[in-house]
Amino acid sequence: MASIRELQPGKIIARVRIKGRPEVSKVFPDARKAAAWAAAQEHSLRAGDFRDTRAAHRLLVRDLIDEYTGAIASRLRSADTTALRLARFRRDLGAYTLETLTRARIAEWRDTRLAEGAAAATVTRELGILSSVITYARKDLGVEVENAAGLVRRPPATRGRDRRLEGDEEQRLLEALGDHAGDVQGAKRAGAYRVGSRNAWMRPLVQFAIETAMRQGELLALRWEHVDLKAQTAYLPDTKNGESRTVPLSSRAVAVLEALPRSADGRVFPLTAQAVKLAWGRACRRAGIEGLHFHDLRHEATSRLAEKLNLLELAAVTGHKDLRMLKRYYHPRAEDLAKKLG
Repeated sequence: MASIRELQPGKIIARVRIKGRPEVSKVFPDARKAAAWAAAQEHSLRAGDFRDTRAAHRLLVRDLIDEYTGAIASRLRSADTTALRLARFRRDLGAYTLETLTRARIAEWRDTRLAEGAAAATVTRELGILSSVITYARKDLGVEVENAAGLVRRPPATRGRDRRLEGDEEQRLLEALGDHAGDVQGAKRAGAYRVGSRNAWMRPLVQFAIETAMRQGELLALRWEHVDLKAQTAYLPDTKNGESRTVPLSSRAVAVLEALPRSADGRVFPLTAQAVKLAWGRACRRAGIEGLHFHDLRHEATSRLAEKLNLLELAAVTGHKDLRMLKRYYHPRAEDLAKKLG
């Protein structure tokens, strides 16, 4: 049965109680709207197609993100990157309940991110993570809610990146990643106290990335127990495409590893994704390099390897299962191809 009661002027509460069903209630500004809602709810309850949305009405997005982080995100291979993206959602949308996290609200967030300069591919990945969070609420927590993030239109894909190291950028980048005293001792505030990066792992990480075409996540997960310097190989048991692979190491890559100290946790490069991001940005600024991403080193390495390997061999090294995907990373210079033609 339904009951309608005035709490105070302009605040009418409607309650619907049906035996064997959860009680539902909602506040309205006038009795007419309250009565219409109560009639619809009572009909749904009696017909058996009632959706209990009370949990969605109470559950805050920030609380759901915290739950998802502990249960799912912390166990992902991309845990560090995912945590950063979840933190953004927690900050921007955390105060909303799942019920009020509508398609319009998420579309507004999407447009704001794009206006801030975020790449379309980045926003698409972020929306995918938010969709996973809501799916977790639906499937694991039993929350009756529409997955608005999965229904919002994705921004149109942009042209794939083909950025490579140009001119003396590699030399300038590696120099910026070194660590040495400035020309003027003691002038810390003037920027001459130290020149370069104090992070001893970044320079060899970049050098190794250029030699191997490994993804950043693969580099940071690489362990000494999976490196065979004698055979010149590095075994990757868990990669982005879900399959293991063994990466051949050039003599330069081996030399980089031989010069490294052994970290206590067994990783070859004991860094977090956030530490790499910050150190990379500082190094590029010091080197005067614009528009270069760490992932572009994979483009660079793949293009260099393409000069020595055929396409199938190249795919075995880089881990691409689809040769069409490999083409996105294979960007030989026209002048280099011309030399091959003779």
